[in-house]
Amino acid sequence: MDVVRLRILREFADRGTVAATAAALSMTPSAVSQQLKVLAREAGVPLLEPDGRRLRFTDAGRALVVRADEVLDALDRAADEMTAYARSPRGRVRVASFPSGAALLLPAVLEAAGTIGVELDVSDEDVPASAAPALLADYDVVLTHRDEHSAPLSGPRVHVETLMREPIDVVLPPEHRLATQDRVQVDELVGESWISVRGGFPVDDVLLSVAAVTGIRARVVHRINDFRVIEELVAAGHGVALLPRYSVLHPALVRLPLAGVRAARIYELVTRPGAARRPAVGAVLDSFRAAAARKLSM
Repeated sequence: MDVVRLRILREFADRGTVAATAAALSMTPSAVSQQLKVLAREAGVPLLEPDGRRLRFTDAGRALVVRADEVLDALDRAADEMTAYARSPRGRVRVASFPSGAALLLPAVLEAAGTIGVELDVSDEDVPASAAPALLADYDVVLTHRDEHSAPLSGPRVHVETLMREPIDVVLPPEHRLATQDRVQVDELVGESWISVRGGFPVDDVLLSVAAVTGIRARVVHRINDFRVIEELVAAGHGVALLPRYSVLHPALVRLPLAGVRAARIYELVTRPGAARRPAVGAVLDSFRAAAARKLSM
């Protein structure tokens, strides 16, 4: 089977449509369709079947995508090894991260990458953890986060590594009635006006846990994904919030741990299976591990 056509097949699995695949590969849709038909002839079995106006994978097609990942990953590793024959990690690694995770870890990761000759191409992607696997169409490493009570990502085309746990605390304005306490019981927060993030992100998942413990639905007055904006609104007395412990920067805010509910977000590194065997990717993953360990030891 032709390697170029295997790359087209994998791109179709990542993108979902012939048109999106063609755009990503700078091809015409008809050329993509033709190459997929040729690959099916090479494989000896149908790989795609009609599904309305779209195409979907047959069982054989889904199996071949997993094998294509393995073949293409091996070729990428071979290219890296030839480029860095002296076993020095070299090359470009594409990284996606949620913004607050990037603020916490990326400076140290960039510094470490620069010392070993790895070029990082970093973008912020503020999406729920469930959307992280789709980002691997464009990135080598994805740093994502989830509520610690939610199930970790899994699947035959992803490898997930837990990086660190960050507690989520209650953040209050200094004049708040609970601001002088050492910690806050969840039932003491009933009736508060909450400033939260959009649904599907760890902070909002913890707020749902608080509601489950108290039996009363939290009254969310604003939903904003920028933690700096949330901090300013809380400091100005417009509500209270839950924020990850290492992300709180406003000097006037009072940060208190929650009692009565286990609240934290889990950082995870998501890659293709086998990607860590590429020297440059492995070095970047090591840099993330070291940065997380330093942060947790502070």
